[in-house]
Amino acid sequence: MRTLITNGLVVTADGSYPADVLIDGETIALVGADLAAAGVTADATIDATGRYVVPGGIDAHTHMELPFGGTFAKDTFETGSKAAAHGGTTTIVDFAVQPKGKALREGLDVWMAKAEGHTLIDYGFHMIMSDVNEASLAEMDQLVAEGVPDFKLFTAYPGVFLSPDDHIFRALQQTRKNGGLIMMHAENGPVIDVIAADLVAAGTTDPIGHGLARNPILEGEATNRCIRLAEAASAPVYFVHLSSRDALEAVTAARDRGALVFAETCPQYLFLSLDDMGNGFEGAKYVCSPPLRPKDHQEDLWRGLRRDDLQLVGTDHCPFDFEGQKELGRGDFRKIPNGLPAVEDRVDLLHDGGVVGGRISRERWVEIMATAPAKMFGMYPQKGTIAVGSDADILVYDPNRKRTISAATHHMNVDYSIFEGFEVQGASDVVMSRGTVIVRDGKWVGPAGHGQFIRRGPADFARMA
Repeated sequence: MRTLITNGLVVTADGSYPADVLIDGETIALVGADLAAAGVTADATIDATGRYVVPGGIDAHTHMELPFGGTFAKDTFETGSKAAAHGGTTTIVDFAVQPKGKALREGLDVWMAKAEGHTLIDYGFHMIMSDVNEASLAEMDQLVAEGVPDFKLFTAYPGVFLSPDDHIFRALQQTRKNGGLIMMHAENGPVIDVIAADLVAAGTTDPIGHGLARNPILEGEATNRCIRLAEAASAPVYFVHLSSRDALEAVTAARDRGALVFAETCPQYLFLSLDDMGNGFEGAKYVCSPPLRPKDHQEDLWRGLRRDDLQLVGTDHCPFDFEGQKELGRGDFRKIPNGLPAVEDRVDLLHDGGVVGGRISRERWVEIMATAPAKMFGMYPQKGTIAVGSDADILVYDPNRKRTISAATHHMNVDYSIFEGFEVQGASDVVMSRGTVIVRDGKWVGPAGHGQFIRRGPADFARMA
């Protein structure tokens, strides 16, 4: 099957130019001006007049079917990947979880079984490490060789995921040897638990307590500590869901002195604030970790994206229904499942708030939502760009179309939207995954089980410069 996309404006991280794009099978075969006039033929033609032709989005931080606090995230790999596609994301990298006391392989196999044959777009996995010991350190080498080169550790959630500093350091040493990458959830969990208990004892049980207990200082402290451990180990480190000015200052200072330190932020931290958590128990809809921050942190994060102190935007998509799931925390904010629905809205929110809002260029928009994730997580140039030989993961994107975000129309399997009522400018008219049209004019038209597992290489830090 050959498809010709004509009359569009190709937008990549490196620049924008009018061009046609020929897709042959699953990959891009030609990019150039007036290909039809030059005699190029195709089985189907897509007219992209007045639209951008951009690489499909890559969300490198999702949690489909994640167990948390006695329940599970609502989106399966099928429902979550379909929602992602509707929002212009054509690849996700999810987190497989090592069961406490068991092998990394056991956790990875469970997540592989959940995804295989059910995921509608391409997918890969990071590995959450619950135990750092001689056996799991040795397993890391094998997983890197098998295309799962990233390992997430926590300074939060004592008794569940928290790793002490010596374990973090040993894992960093191992990735220095095997070419993998340590990803850190950086908050000072033990101190947070003390503050949270004090708040509940003093009568603060509503969701706002979640935000008050997880002070930005505690994210900044843990981020700086992990950076210093990485520097001591001579290893790179990547921070997931960076939310605060305090943490960003630590990352910026490290990068300024030449450390291999990288970080992402998420749409919720760019568009929502601590105020959203303050409306009684309705604020439970906005409970995630790290929590939403005071509004004045938002422009610092946008500045970090402009200056490349923050390299990309993932979602940390982990949705729980308000009714029956978030409600588990009525009377004690510590029992509210942590997580938000965002995988469907990321690409358009970043276009609206970033490009339309004048904060970033359209090229930087493509970079933070597609190209940088591909480079950071070992998929470039197979994914993340419009180039000959790359996978034909392509959006025909209308930069002028407006829509209103609502739970009534979204495709995520969750009963509310954190961006309810937001009007955004920009939307995908056509979404292609490996040369197959999977979404057209807001309708799913793709085949079931279309997604393939992506064996990823190590990060190419030279490309991230």
